Amino acid sequence: MSVAIRTRVSAPVELYDAVHAEVVRRTGGAVDGLLVHVGLPTSDGFEVLEVWESRAAYEHYTETLVAPVVAELSAGRTGPGPEMTTEELEPRGLVITRSPVVV
Repeated sequence: MSVAIRTRVSAPVELYDAVHAEVVRRTGGAVDGLLVHVGLPTSDGFEVLEVWESRAAYEHYTETLVAPVVAELSAGRTGPGPEMTTEELEPRGLVITRSPVVV
């Protein structure tokens, strides 16, 4: 069953830009199980909305790719990390009219 994940991060949007660029570099934009990824700036950081084929695909991607990239980019920084909240949502509809697009 598909799952949507919304993650809100209170950190400079440049962190999103750096993580996104590195993930795209490593994957070429092809991530198994990922249907849609949208990153958006917010008033206090950024938000990521993704739709996945399954929760297992999301968890695998987060553990094996995103977490290591964030750790590498955060190496040497002191102080607490960014505040982050993640919410799981149930998609009620999804239409993808053009693919593949990597920005």
